[in-house]
Amino acid sequence: MPHRPSNSRKSPVTISLMFLSAIAILLMSLFVAISLGAKSLTLETVWAAIFQYNPALTPHQIIHELRLPRVVAAAVVGAAFAVAGALMQGITRNPLADTGVLGINAGATFMVALSFAIWPGLPYAWLMGLSFIGALLSTLFIFLLGSAAPGGLTSMRLTVAGAVVAAMLSSLSTGVAIYFDLSQDLAFWYAGGFGGIEWRHLRLIVPVLLITLLLTMPLARRVSLMSLGEEVALGLGINIRMTRFLALTAVVILAGVSVSAVGSIGFVGLVIPHISRKLVGVNYRLIIPMSSLLGAILLVLADLGSRIVNPPEELAVGIMVAFVGVPFFLYLARKERRAL
Repeated sequence: MPHRPSNSRKSPVTISLMFLSAIAILLMSLFVAISLGAKSLTLETVWAAIFQYNPALTPHQIIHELRLPRVVAAAVVGAAFAVAGALMQGITRNPLADTGVLGINAGATFMVALSFAIWPGLPYAWLMGLSFIGALLSTLFIFLLGSAAPGGLTSMRLTVAGAVVAAMLSSLSTGVAIYFDLSQDLAFWYAGGFGGIEWRHLRLIVPVLLITLLLTMPLARRVSLMSLGEEVALGLGINIRMTRFLALTAVVILAGVSVSAVGSIGFVGLVIPHISRKLVGVNYRLIIPMSSLLGAILLVLADLGSRIVNPPEELAVGIMVAFVGVPFFLYLARKERRAL
């Protein structure tokens, strides 16, 4: 189902206020997420630990070594998943497109499972690279499968192909985990979470994700036109194949690197772009940065919820996001079926 332009344009002042509000909510979410947990800390302690770190103080150690890395990871990965979903929905004109729903996350997870089985103790940089390769191969397979039928690739065929590939790769990952007795090791990647994130991981994933996020902005105008239809884009001189290739490359990097760090967390890229379009319209020069902010907020709050629901135990972040994502997916699927 194509994204139709809104009849009522929001004023630049309204859009600016929305961005400022999103930034303020993100900053507040970060501070609250760092403050709360099995041991609650005051905002003054959080501020001092961030800007005047004293390794001799236990609260400062908790913040600096445990909470701060996972909160930073939640924000960056949330932005990555959300922007990846926005790009997928734009270039495919499919409102159900998302790296989790379409099986891209499953490809990255399957490659992680293989690496655990065949190359145990692999350095994290190599694991990140293999996760990227898994996401790339699953993306290619999904598009080939969806394009094989007469009439070429359609939104519905892409969704079905993604669901088939996701189910197949999830089954293969489970089989590998059972055969090699890796079920407990891979449970983290199946459900998703930030508990294992350390600064050494962030030094690898944050630069890659931030650079990729920044490089999506030059694609924004072309993706906006593609989201209105290939005929419109071609009429305005847009190179459809090159735009799709560059956007998919960004999606694979964002999804593959994110899954290698925190596991397969679905629905972020499905829900957030729709909310962004409601707030700022159909221009991807606004959708991409708004999606990055809202995606960061969602995963920071989901990680916070996973820690405070049943302390000191933690729920999987993927479960917390699914509480929002599954009803939203069912709503969109029903809406899409009515539009056919």
